[in-house]
Amino acid sequence: MTTKVAVIVGSLRKASVNRLFAQALAKVARPKLDLQIVEIGDLPLYDQDLEGELPATVQRFKQQVESADAVLFVTPEFNRTFSAAIKNAIEWGSRPWGKNSWAGKPAAIVGATLGAVGTAAAQSQLRSVVSAVGAALTVQPEVYLNYREGLIVDGEITDASFVGLLEDWASKFADWIARLRQPALSF
Repeated sequence: MTTKVAVIVGSLRKASVNRLFAQALAKVARPKLDLQIVEIGDLPLYDQDLEGELPATVQRFKQQVESADAVLFVTPEFNRTFSAAIKNAIEWGSRPWGKNSWAGKPAAIVGATLGAVGTAAAQSQLRSVVSAVGAALTVQPEVYLNYREGLIVDGEITDASFVGLLEDWASKFADWIARLRQPALSF
């Protein structure tokens, strides 16, 4: 059985390296994981006044997250942190009070940037926020992609050693999700 993963890409640009990475990672992760990008660019800025009757885009977003077995955040790094788009999505997912779409959801974080350190600072800060909203976050193995021209061609990752690393990541994330889905033993 394939595990459905809602993918939150933190860059709204259609040709962003994080979107390219998420799409290429989806191919590598099959058949263990079915990575499906959940669009966040149409979410309004979080405003508690809108919680009474959630906008249709927020309802769609929350339903897509809730119907997935797990969630993957693919984050760029802007000014040493994650994007406002991811933060906004996290806010909507955690609200209204008592209807937290992230609670108990297995989660992971990866990211790509043109910079030398990948998205290390952004991922570090995002881990804190994702944990605070109750997602069950795995932090190993870590993936910090220093994107370079030619690494992803026609949606395929061209570096065989990197493909191997991502296959290992997908296997471990699938194991994490399966472990969390097992019923707790009672004594």
